[in-house]
Amino acid sequence: MALIVQKYGGTSVGSVERIQAVAQRVYKTVKAGNSIVVVVSAMGKTTDGLVKLATEISPNPNRREMDMLLSTGEQVTIALLSMALQELGQPAISMTGAQVGIVTEAEHSRARILHIETTRLTRHINEGKVVVVAGFQGTSSAGEMEITTLGRGGSDTSAVAIAAALRANFCEIYTDVPGILTTDPRLVAEAQLMDAITCNEMLELASLGAKVLHPRAVEIARNYGVPLVVRSSWTDDPGTWVISPKPQGRSLINLEIARPVDHVEFDTDQAKVALLRVPDKPGVAARLFGEISRQKIDVDLIIQSIHEGNSNDIAFTVTTPILKRAEAVTAAIAPALRSQSNPKFDEAEVMVEHNIAKVSIAGAGMIGRPGVAAKMFATLAAAGVNIQMISTSEVKVSCVVNAAECDRAVTALCTAFEIQAKSGELLTLNPCTDAINRVSPANPCTDAINHVSPNSSLIPPVRGVALDLNQARLAIRQLPDRPGMAAKLFGLLAQHNISVDMIIQSQRCRVIDGVPRRDIAFTVSRMDGENAREMLIQVAAELGWGEVVLDSAIAKVSIVGAGMVGQPGVAAKMFEALAQQQINIQMIATSEIKISCVVAQEQGVKALQAIHAAFGLAGSEKFVVPA
Repeated sequence: MALIVQKYGGTSVGSVERIQAVAQRVYKTVKAGNSIVVVVSAMGKTTDGLVKLATEISPNPNRREMDMLLSTGEQVTIALLSMALQELGQPAISMTGAQVGIVTEAEHSRARILHIETTRLTRHINEGKVVVVAGFQGTSSAGEMEITTLGRGGSDTSAVAIAAALRANFCEIYTDVPGILTTDPRLVAEAQLMDAITCNEMLELASLGAKVLHPRAVEIARNYGVPLVVRSSWTDDPGTWVISPKPQGRSLINLEIARPVDHVEFDTDQAKVALLRVPDKPGVAARLFGEISRQKIDVDLIIQSIHEGNSNDIAFTVTTPILKRAEAVTAAIAPALRSQSNPKFDEAEVMVEHNIAKVSIAGAGMIGRPGVAAKMFATLAAAGVNIQMISTSEVKVSCVVNAAECDRAVTALCTAFEIQAKSGELLTLNPCTDAINRVSPANPCTDAINHVSPNSSLIPPVRGVALDLNQARLAIRQLPDRPGMAAKLFGLLAQHNISVDMIIQSQRCRVIDGVPRRDIAFTVSRMDGENAREMLIQVAAELGWGEVVLDSAIAKVSIVGAGMVGQPGVAAKMFEALAQQQINIQMIATSEIKISCVVAQEQGVKALQAIHAAFGLAGSEKFVVPA
């Protein structure tokens, strides 16, 4: 007999008929000999309706009262589903987040789970009842017993947290699509269903497809080793398994806030090649990395900064043994990249730096926590370490520093984040890899896992393509190039609870009034863009930087795949797909398993479709997302 946590989203319980269908599915699972906890969302568009009512009363409603209001949506669903189960003869009991014992931070509308008191929940399970839990909500740990909500994706988070607390055999997320697809089926009808995906790939693809799984839920599954599957509410198809690593005995106290960083990683076998003043037009990155790919040169980080005038800078890192080949290829192609339209335009210049190291912090707990990157930058500044390049992803922040400062940087970061350093991990696939080989044959996801084993030569380099149309880019011109500036900048943003996604530091350095300066650009949620710009303008004079520019008309398109590690040509193929559609790349940032490009907002959908086609990710079946 297995203990299973099932979660049903709003569309799955959007009517009486659908609630009755869910009850039948739950009843069938119980009759097969399983114990079940069901977590549900509010019916259909109930939450949207409640938000509309609130805004009709107040243009800026109080967050406490909004939590009180929004938490009622799930309470309707749990009562109705419990009644439906009882009508089938199945004992069931409905419970709010507070009754279940979900204790959260005292943060209205965006609380994180601290711990779950499972005594009452376990008692009802042992009595043979199906416990139907209101997702998305909890109660504060203070004596006030305030109702709190978990923010977007809160029901996913509730379900996986309960599964972790109960040490359930697995957690099933039921939704309106058949699993996790290679991209959003609303944009590409031929998006292909994946049998399985590793946890780190899923974290990087947080905005993938129909947004069927929230990254906070994946973070908890990864940290506590919860087997997780995404399935359709309308069929009995197997869905997609999200493979998590073996649990490391992490405490269930401070469940969502303990230790956001798991590893400090470093690699001293690195060199940097930068190509300065290349034309800002479609096809430049495709030509450069196409030639690099043809020479079988494997590139690690790729950074393209914001343009200046009509030119961009592109930098990338390679391992030291292949530096001469990379330098030769870049130098050979540089003259061909000079501007043909302006004969006075400076020729592209190749700049090589040998003695560098890459230092990274990694951990699923950094998602949505703006203070983590800021803490890394502050720690390096306090150690006197200057940052030459920055690259970010959902689960990692990497900085290129002087090789002579690597030991000092690693020691400082290990102390700051209270962990032990691990050398050479930058080339590993991800912590989920080992989990694939450790799954018991009794586990129902075994067959799916065999399809994605990184040890197989058949694993595709790219698993999925994601598009984010809700970002804005901020650029700060002439930032002083000295230790501590990144810490001050991103520390300010963290203080205002503004999360940063991509961070790009330009390679071109100017000396103005005796001070070396660089430009820096980063992306934030569009809703935070204007507030961030105003805040940064207010401190510009004090901190010595220049103009602050906001661009909200951008899109970020990304490819993700554990199979791209050690496979030259993946980036080139992505850039070529964009060039063929005459889509100009404004920024580039990479991690080991992700490549992201910023393009114009109006070209975002076309960019996603072109990249999805280029990597052959389309299937023969068309998926239609129910209304």
